[in-house]
Amino acid sequence: MSSPLIRRKIGNALVPPIGFGAMGISAAYGPVGSDEERFKVLDAAYEQGCTHWDTADVYGDSEQLIGKWFKRTGKRNDIFLATKFGITLTGIRGDPDYIRQQVEKSLQNLGVETIDLYYAHRIDPKTPIEVTVGILAELVKEGKIKNIVSPFVLDIFDRKLELLTTARELGVTIVSYAPLGRGLLTGKYKSLDDFDKTDYRRIIPKYSPENFPKILDVIKQLEEIGSKHNATSGQVSLAWVLAQGDDFVTIPGTKKIKYLEENLSAVKVKLSPEEVDAITTIAKNAEIPGDRYDALMNATLYVNSPEPTV
Repeated sequence: MSSPLIRRKIGNALVPPIGFGAMGISAAYGPVGSDEERFKVLDAAYEQGCTHWDTADVYGDSEQLIGKWFKRTGKRNDIFLATKFGITLTGIRGDPDYIRQQVEKSLQNLGVETIDLYYAHRIDPKTPIEVTVGILAELVKEGKIKNIVSPFVLDIFDRKLELLTTARELGVTIVSYAPLGRGLLTGKYKSLDDFDKTDYRRIIPKYSPENFPKILDVIKQLEEIGSKHNATSGQVSLAWVLAQGDDFVTIPGTKKIKYLEENLSAVKVKLSPEEVDAITTIAKNAEIPGDRYDALMNATLYVNSPEPTV
């Protein structure tokens, strides 16, 4: 296994700056491959030092697939493993009974004794966050999980909210998901017709047919910056995330080894401060209307939990 020269901290662990998001390999983006085909992608990730793997209990058979890979290879201790709980067919849950049920299910699916990073995938609007965090703290003491994670959106850069400032004061690492805009920022997709009929992206408002010209314009601007580094628009996007600070890591996903290799090579792209600012400006000026989830999922993004009862 090769090992990247650079490592970044999550809790007490050191992880590569670019990890592997394991949703698309099992769900959401059209047909999935056989176990053997997908094992090859996981093998390639491991061999190239990409050892931070991110899954969830709602990503199809992703947890089970990774569990099979661990059993097949015996490499569990080499992987920094993240999974999530909270999304159900009937809504979001963060109550103690549900969390205990799901952590046991995930441990069984993955075939492991402990989970390195356990996310509240969404915040339960019916359960006080203090209760959710309390049960997670118990699971840490019991050794079932090692680190706790809370979700957030791009408001982390809003200085009025001071989320990033607070995270840094507390020594909390930022894990950036969907850094390639679900693949759109790679330039691979030119229209909605490029998606399989079963692809979730076909129903996302932000990826509507009328938005594609605007998306392609953003990609063109990223490609212009990338041309100075012999980098793709996707690599520029990943490099921008990593340039936000040593406390940022990211977890792009893919089904194909060639795109995995392209993603991991983004660590070699060193953007100047001026280029980082230019990319930030491109993002701010991109007027692409529509939500980044369907209406049902979008409603789960911005919620408050109730006050705890005394």
